[in-house]
Amino acid sequence: MDPLPLSYINQYAYCPRRFWYMYAQSEMEVNAHVLRGVQNHERAHTPGYESQGDGVRIHRRVYVFSERWQITGFCDLLEEHPDGRFVPVEYKQGKQGRWMNDQAQLCAQALCLEEMTGHSIEQGAIFYFGSRRRVDVIFDENLRAETGALIDAMQRAVAIGEILPHTDQKSRCRGCSLHDICLPEETRVLSP
Repeated sequence: MDPLPLSYINQYAYCPRRFWYMYAQSEMEVNAHVLRGVQNHERAHTPGYESQGDGVRIHRRVYVFSERWQITGFCDLLEEHPDGRFVPVEYKQGKQGRWMNDQAQLCAQALCLEEMTGHSIEQGAIFYFGSRRRVDVIFDENLRAETGALIDAMQRAVAIGEILPHTDQKSRCRGCSLHDICLPEETRVLSP
């Protein structure tokens, strides 16, 4: 199996069916939320690096991979601190949600970095454009286990090759860019 894009961990954690449409069927609709996210990521996705006055070196759009987990992708930012610590930083549109999908995606980046560098990655951060806040994320055993379970579930879903069921959390359907492709209400009404 080809390595899975680690950004899809976020999609799977939010809604496995959304992941299926995006990964297996290459479906993607651009709504206002998606467009804002793309525009906000433009600077972060420009490869390169810069140094800050405090000695922290900022690397942009850093390619990461893990042979063990069979995932690959990019860190929006990677902070390299003078004491040798690496801190991945993910940019997200909107405000911090109630779900852990953003944290799982960031943790997957840390798993890749640990394998690539041999260094333990203790924490990362997510910057939310909607609230202009940076939220620190500790990569504790629970988050690592949850992230590993999500990766395993994604790989099983791809191996089985069947579309995944709709989420039972209907609030996740509101605002989803794939709502008109997924048709959750229509499917529910037409199902036996």
